[in-house]
Amino acid sequence: MKLKAIKFFSPEENIPKVKTAVKATPLPTGYISNSGKLVFPAAALRELGIDPESVNFKIGTHEGKRKIKSVYLVPATNSDETFSFEKSGRGHVIPLAVILKKGGVDFESQKLIFKISTFDFDPSTKGYELAIEAEAPKPEYTGKPRGRKAKAVTDPE
Repeated sequence: MKLKAIKFFSPEENIPKVKTAVKATPLPTGYISNSGKLVFPAAALRELGIDPESVNFKIGTHEGKRKIKSVYLVPATNSDETFSFEKSGRGHVIPLAVILKKGGVDFESQKLIFKISTFDFDPSTKGYELAIEAEAPKPEYTGKPRGRKAKAVTDPE
């Protein structure tokens, strides 16, 4: 064997590399009330940096789609054709019942939530995308049963 064909290792190469798991921060969420209002909790508005008292939004969806799956909010300075927040409980709402009903969103019979993400509308304006989805049911408990064991029922035949 030639000496040039041997690759030698250093002690540093034998140290395992520990990967730090970077947890993705969950997207802020809100929900659609059964009266057709987009409900934004106060915590979600703070996280997004939105001042509900002073900002107005242009609201839109994908053009050419029959059913609404996402609603887009783009901040606007002029008050023509814009929507504003209304105070409701501990959060703020934007009433959109007629628009959502025309778009095929069934908010009256099922609980709908939306996840808020940001996008660049133009170089100076940041918009918000509200992705509408049905609230997932709570997963069934699969842990260890607690308490006394149930008595075996004998069938008297």
